[in-house]
Amino acid sequence: MRIPLERKSSKAVYLQIRDRISRLIESGALQPGEKLPSIRSLALNAGVNKLTVIEAYSVLEADGLIHARPGAGYYVSSPEITCPKSASNFAPPQDVIVSEREGGGFFNIYMGGIEARQHLGTIDFSSGFPLESGSEDLQRIARRAVKQIGTSLFNYDLPQGQLTLRQQISRMLVQRGLEVTPDYLIVTNGSKQGLSLAIHHYVQPGDWVIVESPTYHGMLAVLSHRGARVIGIPMTAEGMNLELLEKYLYTHHPKLIYTVSTLHNPTGVTTSQSHRQQLLRLAEMYKCQILEDNAYEGLNFDPVPAPIKALDRQDCVTYIGTFSKTLMPGIRVGYMVVTGKNYQPLVEGKLLHDLHVSTISQAIVSEYLASGHYRRHLAHLRGQLLQNRNAMLSALERYFPTSASWTVPNGGLFLWVHLPSGLSMHSIYQQALSRKILIGDGTLFFPGQQGYAALRLNYSRSPEEIERGISVLGEIIKDCLDSPQRKAIAKEYTANEI
Repeated sequence: MRIPLERKSSKAVYLQIRDRISRLIESGALQPGEKLPSIRSLALNAGVNKLTVIEAYSVLEADGLIHARPGAGYYVSSPEITCPKSASNFAPPQDVIVSEREGGGFFNIYMGGIEARQHLGTIDFSSGFPLESGSEDLQRIARRAVKQIGTSLFNYDLPQGQLTLRQQISRMLVQRGLEVTPDYLIVTNGSKQGLSLAIHHYVQPGDWVIVESPTYHGMLAVLSHRGARVIGIPMTAEGMNLELLEKYLYTHHPKLIYTVSTLHNPTGVTTSQSHRQQLLRLAEMYKCQILEDNAYEGLNFDPVPAPIKALDRQDCVTYIGTFSKTLMPGIRVGYMVVTGKNYQPLVEGKLLHDLHVSTISQAIVSEYLASGHYRRHLAHLRGQLLQNRNAMLSALERYFPTSASWTVPNGGLFLWVHLPSGLSMHSIYQQALSRKILIGDGTLFFPGQQGYAALRLNYSRSPEEIERGISVLGEIIKDCLDSPQRKAIAKEYTANEI
């Protein structure tokens, strides 16, 4: 394959290779199923190094134009199968939840996921564990990282993290539209520690905090531990209801707004550029901090807007990210982007909490990013997750009642199912558990557990497990809908609405 390159062009070489192969596929010169040149042979042919070809192939794979076959190389993909067009619309109730004291469901869901992995045959739709993937590349990179780091492996390190890792994270964030220098980055033990540090810095016991409703149950646990009071602003298909947000900013003067702007946990919703701009404007107007948690960025199937932090000119946004969802949870490496006067107090808070993140974990992630394997790894994950998401959407359409609705996420791990009113989530959970299926009870994702009947379903299981698990869940939910108790509750609910 001949790849003409313009060496003096401002466009990166790997993008020129990507464009050339993309045109060959679109024109039909390369047919679905056709094998592409090996990384080594294309690098020799084009006169570039192998990492450049890896970058080009990774972008093509992320675009869905090619795919890797383990041990066999890269092949042109067939036209992508789109998600079912009849997927239900997401139109949840718009009730604000004001909670003086938080409950807690985080521990039970986390421990349930740990225990499920110890019992063969259990299908875990409940936990936030990411897709399991091969560790061969990571093992090789880990060996190289240990060799390069040498004796410094046994020494204390900077509380804000190794400079080499912060430089790599900075480069990655620039590609996502967030320009930040290493001087404003803090490396944390996963995103959870970043959230905890931020809440303890910005929020005092008794302060009001606004969250999306539903929201990440781990954050509800952090806020409960801090003694904060919580206002849950309902989610729409576009994100947090901004009209209701402004009302409660005016009446309650909260210290902080917590938002998951990209691939929201638990609904999977990604907000638009306009929504992000309006949210930032409201926070600035009412002098309120924003804590932006983007733990799932990088797992998006299609391009997403730049983070809210990229629009921040008044240092009112703290950004949280992690590699736990994209590499493996046990790595426990996350990061915070903090600009302005809040940076130094948060670094000091990190130092007091646990000195610094494991030196070896930082070195492994830094080497993974520097080697170019991370982009390729993400592309592979996205391909698998897209297949799994479509399998779950298809199964929901076939097995769930027509009165249920759900989101169609643009990536990440979760979709959110809104169930008919009057159902007992405890009964559904117990019946599913008796049949070796673990589900995320949606009420645990609302402040004070006061929300509507819903499920958070993790689609990082195999398509075969998804098919089997959703068929059983559909059967259980339909049986519950037909029960005399539920019919009596639904009748009473309808009468109250009238």
